[in-house]
Amino acid sequence: LAHFLLSPSLTAPILRNRRTPPPQRREREREREGTGAKQFAARDARRQATQLTPTRPLGWFPLLLVLVSPCAMASVADAAAAGVAAMGISGGAEWAQACPALQRNLQLLAPEEVVLAKMLLNEGQTHLFEHWPEPGLDDDKKRGFFDQVRRLNSSYPGGLASYIQNARKLLADSKAGKNPYDGFSPSVPSGEVLTFGDDNFLSLEAAGVKEARNAAFVLVAGGLGERLGYKGIKVALPRETTTGKCFLQHYIESILALQEASCKMAEDMCHTNIPFVIMTSDDTNELTINLLESNSYFGMDPTQVKILKQEKVACLADNDARLALDPNDKYKIQTKPHGHGDVHALLYSSGLLEQWRSAGRKWVLFFQDTNGLLFNAIPSALGVSATKGYNVNSLAVPRKAKESIGGITKLTHVDGRTMVINVEYNQLDPLLRATGHPDGDVNCETGYSPYPGNINQLILELGPYIEELKKTHGAISEFVNPKYTDSTKTAFKSSTRLECMMQDYPKTLPPSAKVGFTVMDTWLAYAPVKNNPEDAAKVPKGNPYHSATSGEMAIYRANSLVLRKAGAQIADPVVDTFNGQEVEVWPRITWSPRWGLSFKDVKEKVHGNSSISQRSAFVVNGQNIFIEGLSLDGTLVVNAADEAEVKVTGHVQNKGWIIQHVDYKDTSEKEEIRIRGFKFEKVEQLELNYTEPGKHSMGA
Repeated sequence: LAHFLLSPSLTAPILRNRRTPPPQRREREREREGTGAKQFAARDARRQATQLTPTRPLGWFPLLLVLVSPCAMASVADAAAAGVAAMGISGGAEWAQACPALQRNLQLLAPEEVVLAKMLLNEGQTHLFEHWPEPGLDDDKKRGFFDQVRRLNSSYPGGLASYIQNARKLLADSKAGKNPYDGFSPSVPSGEVLTFGDDNFLSLEAAGVKEARNAAFVLVAGGLGERLGYKGIKVALPRETTTGKCFLQHYIESILALQEASCKMAEDMCHTNIPFVIMTSDDTNELTINLLESNSYFGMDPTQVKILKQEKVACLADNDARLALDPNDKYKIQTKPHGHGDVHALLYSSGLLEQWRSAGRKWVLFFQDTNGLLFNAIPSALGVSATKGYNVNSLAVPRKAKESIGGITKLTHVDGRTMVINVEYNQLDPLLRATGHPDGDVNCETGYSPYPGNINQLILELGPYIEELKKTHGAISEFVNPKYTDSTKTAFKSSTRLECMMQDYPKTLPPSAKVGFTVMDTWLAYAPVKNNPEDAAKVPKGNPYHSATSGEMAIYRANSLVLRKAGAQIADPVVDTFNGQEVEVWPRITWSPRWGLSFKDVKEKVHGNSSISQRSAFVVNGQNIFIEGLSLDGTLVVNAADEAEVKVTGHVQNKGWIIQHVDYKDTSEKEEIRIRGFKFEKVEQLELNYTEPGKHSMGA
């Protein structure tokens, strides 16, 4: 009988963990978590290993003991119960008595899930389980709940318990109206204010281009374009519609142009690939990868690009930091984005920073997804970091007092602590008034506030950055912004969550850290696209719209002014209104980054008395295209291969491209057109393509 009962054919099914997920559920988990096959197999193996031992005594062997020796039955049962209790899944687990629904279901959970359940109860989250039915009902959904809890726990520095504890404190501070800047006095920090085109600017640009081969670029791109009235990912949105190139293509082509120019300036002339990291989210990850792959990474070596996906964080239902359940699924915790501050923790945990340091990298440049002018500022700002030795360099623009943009500010605490950080515009004015500045945030003799406007582009020195992250693991100072139902601040209109911002990294730095800023003209460096047409039309006249309309027109303005500074005669703009936004319409001038990476490049390629009329469009695609005595009144597109050197000269006149107004409610037009309020009717153009090597001259 013993031989029969212990035969492998009978014991194997019983000894197999009865809670191992069926193949169908494992497949669903693969799809849901996006986990690689090897990682998932390893996780299954770990789970089976931890669950196998305590379930074996409950198989055929206890039955054999009963049959052979009834007196042994009690001792075996006691041993089995002790094993179960040791795991914390005993029906009498004292810690679970406060939540009977969970207590009844503990037998379903793996040991690590029991630990998470105990943590949740300790942190006041009993409500998460109160609706759980008896075992046998929705068991897969219950396990799925803990899959989500495990992800939330592992993706937050310190785990989910730390998140809840931090939330409870911040919510209490918010309810009490506590000022985060109590004890601090503001002052103007030290930094560099650049004048476009002067000798200092050119010198810093050259220094920055040379230093670029020692840099890595990080794009935070976790958001969709819904706020813009665009359903796709923001980096897929056309930067401008003259060429139709999207933001991501422009960014990659700009990095490649820097890479090429920087390597040429190096003493060893050695080619170096500049690393490019993109932080995505659940919303944007797959779409970003598809955009890259379907366009062959826009010419970049795929090995240069690394994707880091951030997780969302749990939502908070009330001032007690009780986690909010998803309104559509009682077995899911509602989640929302944590903010782009997560990029620091992701970089730290990825191991990339140490790899970069080993490869001789010195700088990490962080930028956001829809500022089409950013790379106009990168070379000179990097030059400032290199020549001034800044550990942190925040790119900034002149800021009008009380303008809706944060100000770079030095804060000094009564205990002697200092930090240079961004202070949001709605906090800066009251902070100044409360610390001996009765007029608050006012313009100085320059006509601008002395506190420059933060544009959320950072340059960090890699070595000190790594050492700081070793202390913090990338955790960034958080804030909470609940929308209360009334002045009692006892209830929320909707769930909230903790947030963090990339630019708050300097808050944890010691006073010895060298933190500064670089200010450039707004027309050159800053034209974000973040408002939909309706919201942009409500912006008071004279304030920036920050829409797709203004963002595209800002590119044409910047390029026109750069060519003017280089000696070309560019016609003045006309004023027109699109989607309720009054904007200047300059000639539609665009060029590839390899043609005009720096102002020095542009100056070297524009000669003679060239002129471009206001109604014109001029597209320059190629590295070695020289403009000499060109008179353009219409549309001209010049494409040249790398080996071709082209002189563009003479008189070009045609009917050109006509700007047509588009109503943003006109669903017959594509979203990327509707949100701009205009499109081009391409009536006539001259397009020249030079594919053969050698020197060429265009004349008419």
